[in-house]
Amino acid sequence: MSLHKENVKSKRRSGQLRYRWNNYKSGYLFMLPWVLGFSIFVAFPVGWSLFNSFHNVKLRGGKFQYEFIGLDNFRRILTEDNVYPVELLLYFQEMLLIIPLILFFSLVVSLLLNQKFAGRGPIRAIFFLPVIFATGQVLMELFGQGAGELPFIEQYNLDGIIREYVGPQLADPIMGVLGKAVIILWYSGVQILIFIAGYQTIPRSVYEAIRIDGATPWESFWKITLPSMIPFIGLNAVFTIVDLFTFPMNPVMEQVRKNMFDVKTGYGYASAQAWLYFTLILLLLGIALWITYRSTVKRGGYR
Repeated sequence: MSLHKENVKSKRRSGQLRYRWNNYKSGYLFMLPWVLGFSIFVAFPVGWSLFNSFHNVKLRGGKFQYEFIGLDNFRRILTEDNVYPVELLLYFQEMLLIIPLILFFSLVVSLLLNQKFAGRGPIRAIFFLPVIFATGQVLMELFGQGAGELPFIEQYNLDGIIREYVGPQLADPIMGVLGKAVIILWYSGVQILIFIAGYQTIPRSVYEAIRIDGATPWESFWKITLPSMIPFIGLNAVFTIVDLFTFPMNPVMEQVRKNMFDVKTGYGYASAQAWLYFTLILLLLGIALWITYRSTVKRGGYR
């Protein structure tokens, strides 16, 4: 009897695997190049940095020497380091303000660019141009020359006004966001493109049906457009989190670089800092995916 049950379970499991493969094989094949690239070029350095984070790494005689110290690097980061935790907290505060602004800006602009008007193609290209030009070293040079600053902040003494009304603790992250306001424009190109692609998945017949029922454009946006865009908002949230937390002017990554070549800290301490940073980003990504999943399930997107 028990053998029969085992056979039934085995057949059911193999049937589920066949069903998943038949439904998701295209997705798996699209992921294959990334999986190969990660396995060959990234997996070993990532594993080695995790190994380093539990060791005190010294370079002596041209060779690395490893001393296992467990979680001591992480303890020193959280209890003895006076710079890294502060930079980490301030950067997360700024990013948690900038990410919703980028998503909102991208959604609004993509709605406008999805309308039919003369010159729509060139205008879409203009919004995507910063993604091509303002990357890496180019972006750092532009910010170094003051291209990312907004002149009206100093002209109207916004710093003093904000500090007076919201206090210094909230004023610092707000001023940090205003100081990087140009990033919202420069880092919205891909998100706008994804949102525009998302609008094409909504059948025109749905809009026609709701107009026949007497719905206004405002109502059709809340009832049709926005719910249909939830998976794309989640996708853009994930992309924006990854993009901003690997920003070339990232002060947290700068701290990791400094400690890597400091004789008092070294590779082990810097690796622990990097893994702490990575864990927090992973947690943020998990929250974004969970919210997207719950929102999609709520409207019947998954069965």
